[in-house]
Amino acid sequence: MRAGFVSDADTLFTQHRQGVFRYLCRIVGQAETAHELTQEVFLRVARSPVPDADPAGHRAWVFKIARNLVINHQRDGRRRIVTEPIERRDVAAPAVQELAAAIRQALDALNDVDRDVFLLRESAGLGYAEIAAACDLTVEAVRARLHRARQDLRAALDGPVRVRRGRPVSFHGRQGED
Repeated sequence: MRAGFVSDADTLFTQHRQGVFRYLCRIVGQAETAHELTQEVFLRVARSPVPDADPAGHRAWVFKIARNLVINHQRDGRRRIVTEPIERRDVAAPAVQELAAAIRQALDALNDVDRDVFLLRESAGLGYAEIAAACDLTVEAVRARLHRARQDLRAALDGPVRVRRGRPVSFHGRQGED
């Protein structure tokens, strides 16, 4: 075990726990499950030697662990929650609930890899190279999958969002990468 092993894991936890949690929350749809999976991600990080890489490489490695864990979680047959239970819904905001349900349905309709690429970009804030490393894709494949996911989401959400906002759906990518 190399020196600084535990402090490396602690640093990675501090830097990435919120992004990992947001990503997992979007995938599994339930905060409690996402919290448990986030803990498991960082247990695996703590038990593994941190690769020699720059900060972007470390971030991609952590999210690759998260992505693999959620794939295994889904493969194990655990049911994905599509929406929050009725008793937790805020009855004062039905339009927001309908929009949230439409977003959830649109995300669930995406190809698994396209959804992962989209959520790693938009929920976790990873760059194209980090997503490529986390998903075992090329940067060009990430760019194409992200473009396709945005088109599919735009098409699926155009009706619900147009009704809510009075204008079409628009996704704005980060400057310099789109």
